[in-house]
Amino acid sequence: MKKLLLSFLVLGLLSDSYGQNDYKKRPSLGIHFVLNDFRTATNLRANGLASVLRTKEWHKTQNMFAGLGISYMQGLGQHVDFNGEISGSFLNYPVPGVASNYNTSLLLEATATANLKLFTDKYWFNPYLTAGIGGSKYRNYYGAFIPVGVGLQINVFDKAYVLMNSQYRMPVTDQVAYHFYHSIGIAAPLCKKKVVAPVVIPPPPVNYDRDNDGVPDSTDRCPDDKGLVNLKGCPDRDGDGIADIDDKCPDVPGLARYQGCPIPDTDKDGINDELDKCPTVPGLARYQGCPIPDTDKDGVNDEEDKCINEPGPASNFGCPIVPDEIIKKIEAAFKNVFFSTGSAKLLTKSYKPLNEVAKIMTDNPTYFANIDGHTDNTGKPDKNQILSENRAASVKTYLVSKGVGEDRLTATGYGQDKPIADNKTVKGRALNRRVEMSVRTYNR
Repeated sequence: MKKLLLSFLVLGLLSDSYGQNDYKKRPSLGIHFVLNDFRTATNLRANGLASVLRTKEWHKTQNMFAGLGISYMQGLGQHVDFNGEISGSFLNYPVPGVASNYNTSLLLEATATANLKLFTDKYWFNPYLTAGIGGSKYRNYYGAFIPVGVGLQINVFDKAYVLMNSQYRMPVTDQVAYHFYHSIGIAAPLCKKKVVAPVVIPPPPVNYDRDNDGVPDSTDRCPDDKGLVNLKGCPDRDGDGIADIDDKCPDVPGLARYQGCPIPDTDKDGINDELDKCPTVPGLARYQGCPIPDTDKDGVNDEEDKCINEPGPASNFGCPIVPDEIIKKIEAAFKNVFFSTGSAKLLTKSYKPLNEVAKIMTDNPTYFANIDGHTDNTGKPDKNQILSENRAASVKTYLVSKGVGEDRLTATGYGQDKPIADNKTVKGRALNRRVEMSVRTYNR
């Protein structure tokens, strides 16, 4: 069956390729008397073809259920027709796996098939093979099946077709039963056959070519200017494929959608309007032609703003200013931070002011701080440097122990390099021995 079906298909395709379409079937409507045979299909699957032939069960109409169908046919080629058919029969459908209640109901079946014909519709006698896909509805059961079969078409003077067809319908889904489907009917074209008028070949016209560009004056849009054949005889100075008579920028290559001009750049920022998301405002390529954004609208663009979601002045990198009262509290607290002589160990009296600083930092999680350690010039500079670093680190360690995030604190020692008073006096040296803390609202 597969080899025969393939042979018919190859024959149909070859005939359609090398023949005329004179015998391609016109859209046609048909009506059919149908018979559904479940018993023969059951016997065939259970006992084989020999049993069906021996018992002659295949032609016992008393085992079949009658119905009616309508169809629509149209040629896909000279040897291939499309056939869509809907049929209905009242019967007791043997739904697989469901016990029968012996009551009849309407079985609706619809198929879409291809009929592979041995001959074209020029001949009155035309056998064909058919195959396709179908669906059914019986009560609340829906299913799909594959119909395959053979048929015979008889052409009645190009006015109608007598169609006889037998199909074996194989289930795709569980609630469809194997069965044979036989039909006989008649179909008539819905439109008249087209009559092809003879082609009248006019005598060749006398053509002149004034500008000698190979395009006759009768079809030359620019008969007095030598041009290109593909532009109907018109020149194209800038070579952009748009004739100069249609080109608003004939000396600059452009695009047809801009009438021969280049893609415009309205804001002159070097990014053409098709790629520019802000075509009327100059911008940068990395922002698709838009200016650098200023998310918090504080006048400091996001590339320079260290707090893009909080407004602040440019002098503070676009971040909010730390209030003066907080700065004063921190300065006052650090004036009361003391260490053991020559050591980085905090004295107990330093805890209270540092606790106040820790509270300020935990209450303001957006704050960052620098802790700077300094010494006087007593002793060796390298030892003073280490001492200043250790004292700044001690303060940081204490603040971290009180809940301040370590990543928000930076500890730095400057040794004796940044005095704020005269190291020649006792008072000046006392002032120079200090740890300071500066607070900011941005992370460096």
